Amino acid sequence: MKITILDGFTSNPGDLTWEALEEVGEVTVYDRTCAEDVVARAKDADIVLTNKVCLRAQEIDQLPRLKYIGVLATGYNVVDVETACTRGITVTNVPAYSSESVAQMVFAHLLTITNRTEHYTILNRNGKWSASDDFSYWDTELKELAGKTFGIVGLGNIGRRVATIAQAFGMRVVACTSKRAEDLPKGIGKRTVDELLKESDVVSLHCPLTSDTHHMINRQTLRMMKPTAILINTGRGPLVNDQDVADALNAGRLSAYCTDVLSEEPPRADHPLLACKNAFITPHIAWATKEARARLIDAAIGNVKAFVAGRPVNEI
Repeated sequence: MKITILDGFTSNPGDLTWEALEEVGEVTVYDRTCAEDVVARAKDADIVLTNKVCLRAQEIDQLPRLKYIGVLATGYNVVDVETACTRGITVTNVPAYSSESVAQMVFAHLLTITNRTEHYTILNRNGKWSASDDFSYWDTELKELAGKTFGIVGLGNIGRRVATIAQAFGMRVVACTSKRAEDLPKGIGKRTVDELLKESDVVSLHCPLTSDTHHMINRQTLRMMKPTAILINTGRGPLVNDQDVADALNAGRLSAYCTDVLSEEPPRADHPLLACKNAFITPHIAWATKEARARLIDAAIGNVKAFVAGRPVNEI
């Protein structure tokens, strides 16, 4: 059994191990694979694991030995699932491995805005506090979360965890979700997207990327939001129109945009959000705590072992 990992570096840059996968077969790990090299690197493989390297119909059709594709992520848009199914190829993903880490990043971003700890740390390293006439100083608005309205778009595993943490801060939580109002966790009010955007002091995006949600945050929907609102995106970059968000920030129609994802990754150097004063951007790392990556690798290997044993799990 030959197993090829096309882009293993982001999941495991060396601090974890693929050793348990070697119990199943001969493993070849590539740190990164460009599109032109996919077929050459996977042509002898029975099993291919991929995170962001695409396996489209044109690649799958050139891989006659391929029996299994394991996506090293929750989202599986990198695989042409229809073509794989037609070929009888099993496709799996790894759901819910990063819920705690992503929820943590949501509040790391939010607290960056409300408390500005890094801002003050840098000022104090440069002597600001030492030169102060008073025991305390601040040059930014400091905000308390308790009593504010936290709007969540998408109430899956991550959205529910975010809701619990928001409630622990004393925030009022509303959600746009396909779930029935009577089925929502205690204390969460159901809203339409428009109602949520108008009402919320903080809006956090946790819905899947579909044709309906693509650019759901745009020039028109941004105008529904309070100019003091904070928008957070740890879901998918294309949920928002990056240029429209940049325009809203620059015009003072949005207080801040906190994002771990962009429509183009890595972004071009002149990406409109990179120069915005109130855009706080992390490089798609909400999922990347060591604990979450360890869960990801363990689950991905478990998926492979289950497939080899004839009892596949987490099939798409």
